[in-house]
Formats: sequence, C-alpha cells, structure tokens
Amino acid sequence: MLLYSPPGRRPRHAPPWIALISLPALTALAVTVAAAAVGVGRPGSTDGHSAAPDRRVATLAAELPWPADGQSSVEVEGLGSLGTRGEQTPVPIASLTKVMTAYVILRDHPLHGTQQGPEITVDRQAADESVSGTESTAPVQAGQRFSQRRLLELLLLPSANNIARMLARWDAGSQEAFTEKMNRAASGLGMDRTTYTGASGIETTTVSTSRDQLRLAREAMKNSVFRKIVATRSTTMPGIPGAVTNTNTLLRIPGVVGLKTGSSTPAGGNLAWAATADSDGRERLVLGVVLHQRANTSPEQGLQAALERSERLITAVRAALASGRGASA
Repeated sequence: MLLYSPPGRRPRHAPPWIALISLPALTALAVTVAAAAVGVGRPGSTDGHSAAPDRRVATLAAELPWPADGQSSVEVEGLGSLGTRGEQTPVPIASLTKVMTAYVILRDHPLHGTQQGPEITVDRQAADESVSGTESTAPVQAGQRFSQRRLLELLLLPSANNIARMLARWDAGSQEAFTEKMNRAASGLGMDRTTYTGASGIETTTVSTSRDQLRLAREAMKNSVFRKIVATRSTTMPGIPGAVTNTNTLLRIPGVVGLKTGSSTPAGGNLAWAATADSDGRERLVLGVVLHQRANTSPEQGLQAALERSERLITAVRAALASGRGASA
C-alpha cells in the first residue's frame, strides 16, 4: 500500500535545524520517496517494504537488466530483496498457480526424503480432461494408480491441469473447497494482492503480483521434496508414454534449480525461478519472479520472453555476486 502525505506550506524562513540535515541524507530520503511512489520495493528488505538498503545491494539492483514491461521481483538469500519493478497490480498468473497447489498438498500431506506417499487412483474426470486440446494435461486413464509424489511431478513438470484439479479433489473433496484452502494459505503468507479461483491457473480470475509470488516461492523452496521436483529436467514413469519433461527450459543452465512456468494469452509469460550463486565463498539461493511478459500475444511468445528475460536477470545477479558487488560484509 502506498502512503502519501501532501506537503504543507513552506515557511518564509527555514527553521535552523534544517541546516543540520546533510545533502546525502536529503538525497537518500528523496530516493526512498520516489521508489515508494512508483511501487518499487527497496533493496535489502525481504518484502519490498522495509529495512534500510545496503549500499552494495542497492548498487547491484540498479545494474540489473530489469524487464521493461510486466512485473519483476528478485531476492538473494542472506542479502534480502534486490527490488521490484512494475506496478504491483494483480494480473493473471496462469500455471504459476500450481506452486500454491503443490504447497498446500505438501502441507496437508507431507513427504520426506524419497517417500512416495499414498497411491491415488485416477478418476474419470481427470481421464476425460486428459484429451483436451485447449490446455496442458497429462495422458492418464481412469483406474490408473500413481503415488502422490508422481502426481506432483505431473503437476509441476509438464504443468498438467487435469492433475491439478484431481489433486484438489483428492485433498479437499472438490476444487472449490481446495481453492478456499489456497486463499487461506495465501493470506497466511501475507499475499494480500493474490486471489486463487482454481487449482490449475487456467482461470483468468486467478491473479497475483510478482512480489506476492516471490513470497510463495521463498516458502515453497523450504520444502526439500518440492525443491527436488522443480529442479528435475525430465523423468519417466510407468503408465505415461515417453519422457515427462519440465517446461522450465532454464534448467539446462548449471545452477538453475527451479521453479515454475506459466503462460496464456491474457497472462502472457510468467516464470518463478530459482538459481544458486557464489558470493563471498558461499553459495546463496537467488529467487525471482517475472509476470505478464508480452501479454496478449501467444502463450509461446509470452513464455519465451519470460524465459529470456529471467535468464538475463540470473546471469547479471550471478556476475555481480561473484565479483563482490552486493556481497555481505
């Protein structure tokens, strides 16, 4: 929320204490006010709203190749936010929705290590939806049984909408009841500009911001099973023909370890990404979200833009941290 206080009348003679304020202090204040006015999160904070920026982090943020359109947010483990660009108006997020779907499933049905979880039977609805020509689905048949972990792989790698809705029914009895859980989880994480209206993201009424999705990415990546799945480039599983391939093609880059794509004509291209970077002799996790890239073009054009612009951000952050810019004291 942006706070604005209208200026008062300027006195004929400035009070004596004004002379005690240094020019650098006034400059810093002006920068802070300007950043708030355009909705840019301040570097150094974890939520884009608080904490004084470390000068090196602020320098790093200023040098990043931020996308010119849409919304973007980036943070570095141990350093905090590198800022947010773009007006934080809720926009459709397409299949980024599935990060919350997986988050709620793993919260309600935890897995640890290599655990597969319970066997779940494919229902008729999921099987019928698998032949849809208008959305991404997994080719499953009624009566097939897959472990919870395998279904999470189908959810997060090829981004199967029919699996998202099936997991919602399995967990909560209906997609509507599961969506209520998603919104409660979002509220609990402080995602106050996010609304979920389905488990898959196909609904254009599911909207969020880059800053809110970064909050979710931070929490989701704390789960070791989630981290393992989103870092997987491809896998195979009995009952599914061919390879199950991750739509996040940035995983081809060493050190990119996630996270999730999303694209549609109204949403444009969206990507929540995760990568490791070396800084001061230690490995840090870098998280970023880009939303609404080339919206209202084709899903393919939008996703390609999101991938390319995210790759440039990852490359720039890594180079800056490796050179010592933005490293902690």
